[in-house]
Parts: sequence; structure tokens; C-alpha cells
Amino acid sequence: MTHAADARPAPHHPGPLGEAVVYTYLGPEGTFTEAALLSVPGAVDAVRRPAPSVNSALEMVRSGQAAAAVVPIENSVEGGVSATLDALSAGAPLRILREILIPITFVLAVRPGMALTDIRTVSTHSHAWAQCREWAAANIPEAEYLPAASTAAAAVELSQADPSFDAAICAPLVARQLGLEVLQEDIGDVRDAVTRFVMISLPGLLPEPTGSDKTTLVVPLPEDRPGALMEILDQFSTRGVNLSRIESRPTGMFLGDYFFSIDADGHIADARMADALKGLHRISPELRFLGSYPRADHRETEISRHTSDDAFRAADIWLESLLNGY
Repeated sequence: MTHAADARPAPHHPGPLGEAVVYTYLGPEGTFTEAALLSVPGAVDAVRRPAPSVNSALEMVRSGQAAAAVVPIENSVEGGVSATLDALSAGAPLRILREILIPITFVLAVRPGMALTDIRTVSTHSHAWAQCREWAAANIPEAEYLPAASTAAAAVELSQADPSFDAAICAPLVARQLGLEVLQEDIGDVRDAVTRFVMISLPGLLPEPTGSDKTTLVVPLPEDRPGALMEILDQFSTRGVNLSRIESRPTGMFLGDYFFSIDADGHIADARMADALKGLHRISPELRFLGSYPRADHRETEISRHTSDDAFRAADIWLESLLNGY
């Protein structure tokens, strides 16, 4: 089976006089995020600019400095990436164009000559640390963890003169690129860990539905009262829309004020999804639509007969006939 999304090129917004398209990503160079970007058709030939944070990457898109940004949004071990979920919930609207799944493998890197027993401090990104915590407890139990902006940032600092820590947990490629010594390969606590990345651009035409799609939403909780969340969930369940992810995040306005970040199976062009979004908008008018796009795993959405597009069309025709006195 072929998938239209596989051949669909990345967004191309050339600058004046045919300048090359610019993409940004959560840097520095050598991160898993850059690997995700490089897997997008056309990205190898584009100008790639690393950003120091998710917020700065998204602002480059909003300001027109980049055509699109690639950032991590979910990990199979740790769940949602809070920095991305929060950044997408505020500011000028953006759209997710595609998702990318990257298998994650970590190594313990040190400066040449450092032994495992010499390590007293280790640095990496918080999500990487969470995925290697058990290995660290068993193999470097005395080592203090120092958070870094990314796995690659930890490796870069370790490679420079007078680093503030003894070891870094990072990707194998960046360790070798920087001339670090790999003391231990594949130190993740969970085999086959995967991180999900999303490519984000300004609002525009949506990718065509493929039958294997995902829709991402930010839904503020209108008021904190019994049944408020159930009203939101009912908009999906009564229309046969499956939720593959739902996470609550604080709005930052005051204690107890939350929004929900949701991934739903299907495309906004599907009648059941469109009807669910209309119902959601009535409940939560500040609903933020982040996009409908092809699933990276190509898993087809299961649709019950009574929630198919044909069933919705038949119901519309039936109601119209009643209104017209037939």
C-alpha cells in the first residue's frame, strides 16, 4: 500500500531571488531532533538552523525566519514534552504538518581517559535522564545528575575545555563527532524507546486525508466543575472518535486552571471529526486546532458503520427531508 504522505514534500517558502528554504529545529547540531528533520523529504538540501529552545524555534516560524520547525512532542517512556505542549498552546496560531518517529538510543560519553568509577557528575536532557535512570543507579550510583538543554548540548560542553561535569548521556553519533569516548552503548532502561517529533509551520492548506491521520488540539477547560471534562470527552465518544493521547497542562494563570492537549484519530475532513470539533467549540470557544496530518506509523483509523462519512451524509439528508415536509 502506498501512502501519499510519504511523497509529500516539506513546506517550501523560498525567500527573495530564490533563496534556499530555511528550517529550524531544537538544537544544537547532532540532536535527535536534527535527525528527525533530516528524515523529511527535501530537508537535506535546505538551510538548517538550530534553535536554543522550543519557544525560539516556533518564534522563528512565526516571524518568517524559517518555513517550518521540528520539535519533540512526545516520548514513549516519558509521555508529552511539556515545553512543546505549552508553547503550542499560546501565541500566534501554528499548524502541525507531519509527525516523525525516531528510535532513541543513548550512550555514556566521557573525555578520553575517564573511567566509569571516576564519574561524579553526569549531564543530559531531563527526558534522556528519565530513560536511563535505572542504568545510572546501577552503574554510576554516586554520580549527580545535572540537567542540560539537550543531549547534544551536554556532549558539546563536555567536549570543551573545563566542562562542569564528568560525563554526558547523548546520541552515539554526536559523541563520536565530538571526539568523546563512549564508555557504554545502549544504556536506555527501555528497549525500543521512540520519540515523536512534529514539523510545524504557519497556518495554511492542510495535508489531504489519507485514512491514517491524526488531529491535534488544545482544549481549555471552560470551568472547573463536576462533569466538565466528561462533556469534552463525550464530543469524541458519541461520534466514534478515538483519542490516542490526552494530557492536562496548567495554563499558568492560577492554581487549578488547566488545558488539555489531545491527539484524536482522524482528519478534520472526516465528518465525525468535524462534528466533534463543532461540539467542542460550543463547549470551549477558545479551542485551538493544531492540525490534521498523516500518522507516521500509517495505522489506518478504524471506523464504525454508524460513524462513517456515509452515515453522517444519510443523517443530513434524512433531517433535510423532515424540514422540507417530506
